[in-house]
Amino acid sequence: MSTFTQYISDFFSLLFPDLCAACGKQLFHGEKQICTACLYDLPYTDFHLYAENAVAKLFWGRINCQAAMAMLYFRKGTKVQQLIHQLKYRSQPDLGFRLGVLLGERLVTASPRPDLIIPVPLHPKKERSRGYNQSRMIAEGIASVMHIPVGTTQLIRQRATGTQTKRNRYKRFENMKAVFSVQDSGELTDKHVLLVDDVITTGATLEACGQVLLDTGLTKLSIAAIAFAE
Repeated sequence: MSTFTQYISDFFSLLFPDLCAACGKQLFHGEKQICTACLYDLPYTDFHLYAENAVAKLFWGRINCQAAMAMLYFRKGTKVQQLIHQLKYRSQPDLGFRLGVLLGERLVTASPRPDLIIPVPLHPKKERSRGYNQSRMIAEGIASVMHIPVGTTQLIRQRATGTQTKRNRYKRFENMKAVFSVQDSGELTDKHVLLVDDVITTGATLEACGQVLLDTGLTKLSIAAIAFAE
């Protein structure tokens, strides 16, 4: 970058500063979406280091998972809630990619290595309204680290379901039945798929997605998310 270009960039940064999506403070040069202080302060789970973690146990007896994890703990009124809110409702697709990179850095040594990353799909109407699928942005960030392709056409959402926030686990699962389907099962046969979402609460959405994927003849299914709501 030339001195003049840097000057212009600095000038516009003064007028329209880039702010940390977690704390709202101005970002410094080299910081992307999340400031360094917040990166160190976030409540990391380290679930990727333990096979029998809380997320993996959530799916025991429900679907056959090779591995399952989430990077952060989600609690109300915290920086993690702010990050997810910014990602989903404040038009920040780059934040999804950045969080995906952080997640990918924790998954890069995973064994066995997935063949394909599939994000939980949004209904087309909701994706048009939001402008992007946040789970796809997370998946793209993971892919940039792990160098694994992202599949966006195999798993589709057939109908909208509305908000799940006030439903319990059973009602969420009942609400998700027949919501997802697979377009071309031949593309997934004998593959190890990493299924990606933003936040895991009851796991109903991931269970529904995972089951239709497993029905295609996957050899393995793994699950990863940015945050886990305890």
